[in-house]
Amino acid sequence: MKLMHLSDLHIGKRVHEFSMLEDQKYILNEILKIVQNEKVEGVIIAGDVYDKAVPSAEAVDLFDDFLTDLAKMTVPVLMISGNHDSPERLDFGSRIMANHQVYIAGQFNGKISKVNFDDEYGRISVFLMPFLKPVVVNRKLSLDTKSYDECVREALKTAEVNSEERNILVAHQFVTAGGSDPERSDSEVKSLGGSDNVDASAFEAFDYVALGHIHRPQKMGRESVRYSGSPLKYSFSEASHHKSVTIIDLKEKGDLKLSQIDLIPRRDLKEIRTSLLELKAGKTLNGASADCYVHVILTDEEEIIDAIGKVRDIYPNVMILDFDNQRNRESEHSGRLTGEDIKQKSPLQLFSDFYLSQNNIEMTPDQKNIFAEIAEKQEERTQ
Repeated sequence: MKLMHLSDLHIGKRVHEFSMLEDQKYILNEILKIVQNEKVEGVIIAGDVYDKAVPSAEAVDLFDDFLTDLAKMTVPVLMISGNHDSPERLDFGSRIMANHQVYIAGQFNGKISKVNFDDEYGRISVFLMPFLKPVVVNRKLSLDTKSYDECVREALKTAEVNSEERNILVAHQFVTAGGSDPERSDSEVKSLGGSDNVDASAFEAFDYVALGHIHRPQKMGRESVRYSGSPLKYSFSEASHHKSVTIIDLKEKGDLKLSQIDLIPRRDLKEIRTSLLELKAGKTLNGASADCYVHVILTDEEEIIDAIGKVRDIYPNVMILDFDNQRNRESEHSGRLTGEDIKQKSPLQLFSDFYLSQNNIEMTPDQKNIFAEIAEKQEERTQ
């Protein structure tokens, strides 16, 4: 049986206030082409289907189209909730959809659900474990677990695993391997104190573990415990990532082959460090085409009037514009004002310091006079 492993679709996400819906629609259509071309017999979605617990109508419509297209291709879908999803909302209609081979585990109801398939080699059991927290497991199983590792291990005891058969687990957790953390990006929620990790050793009973939660494709410990990663780049810390889907080719017990198929986005997401002169000359376009989403870091020392407008002439989808020059570095090293500075300096002195740090030149006498007049009028209003 050939399965596709996806996760972290984050449908409806906005990146620096840019809606990613059109990009998501494009990449989901690309995924459908891979399903067809590779003759995939089942699609696993390991959580974070939506970016918000209450997704927009447009996000729901887009995912509905994706599921409908898979159903038309008679490809089963095996899906769990992630930490971004509302378990209850994702579960809505799940019993009806199961009749059309769309299997959803949004909520943990005290037992890990299982979906069985049969092929020429026998039985395959796919276990659907939604995102778990100790508070949920404790309530459902009348326990008092303290850590994520402990609560996941207790929940897994409810799974009916036959070691003679082939078993797949779908999970959405922060998984570590012998103390080694996965490579993370800024778009993921950072763990606090390490208490939310689950060690990969908890999954020894499974032939393959389809993980969601981390956006970079990677294995955790053994090759068959994997994060598929997100299908799109959702932060500039992911700019160097190569996004893909994971294909799982299951034959007889112990014979499992994994491969990745690259996903080419509608618009890539890139970081560019350059001068405005090089940018306007088109010297960056080989590395980042004009339609990319970009974070531009300008290195010019002189002040640039309407820098964002000039950058948009080349890159209309610029998301962030920063400067890295001597002026900015000196400003960063100068540190923040202390309470004593504010007490001892006048508003004019404070503003003069701010003006110097931003423009690398002193205020002119005329500018100081204008500021003094404004400050005086403001003081009169507040009296």
